[in-house]
Amino acid sequence: MTTHKTAIITAAGKGMGAAIARALAEAGYNLALLSHSGGAETLAEELGGFGMRGSVTNPADLQALVEGAMERYGRIDAVVNNTGHPPKGKLLEIPDADWHAGLEMVMLNVVRMARLVTPIMIEQGGGAIVNISTFATFEPSASFPVSASLRAALASFTKLYADQYASQGIRMNNVLPGFIDSYPESETITQRIPLGRYGKVAEIGQTVRFLLSEGAGYIIGQNIRVDGGITRSV
Repeated sequence: MTTHKTAIITAAGKGMGAAIARALAEAGYNLALLSHSGGAETLAEELGGFGMRGSVTNPADLQALVEGAMERYGRIDAVVNNTGHPPKGKLLEIPDADWHAGLEMVMLNVVRMARLVTPIMIEQGGGAIVNISTFATFEPSASFPVSASLRAALASFTKLYADQYASQGIRMNNVLPGFIDSYPESETITQRIPLGRYGKVAEIGQTVRFLLSEGAGYIIGQNIRVDGGITRSV
């Protein structure tokens, strides 16, 4: 057992999840990583952490991840709820099964993880949770109908959670990435981005690292856009 801070990261086998894991490893966190592909196990071995194969949509896998972190490190200070891309399609042609799959992937995964780690964080005297969301949360895109709809619900849940657990030292915030270089690049999309480029996965990693740090201790219940300026709302 160690007194170093411990972070759980889901969908950590590649892309933004892996970049976040690397950023937190650099900050001295012990890591507990999950991915469905096995990439989390490989990355955990590289970074000296604990990794397992599983899905954010499987409550038993989430429980095993939390229990594994506690067995190895004795504490959980940070959670990053990352996930894959929900189903897409034309709005009224999306079947119920795809809406339910999206709910499991981008909303209930956060609720279930919160149920598991909140009592641990309360006993420790605090903690921080960051959910990886999307730039389309408040400017819905027809290209991502399930994601945009359900991540708007996630924003409401995040605010409700923050209100309830702020007094016990637990913060929850959302990061809203724009088009990041783990996503196939398109010149048409690049032209819409004021910065003129896709974001880098490492930039998401550093944003999450900050939000979990003491320097972000007064940031709670927020939706932080990391989108190169592509969203227009102020």
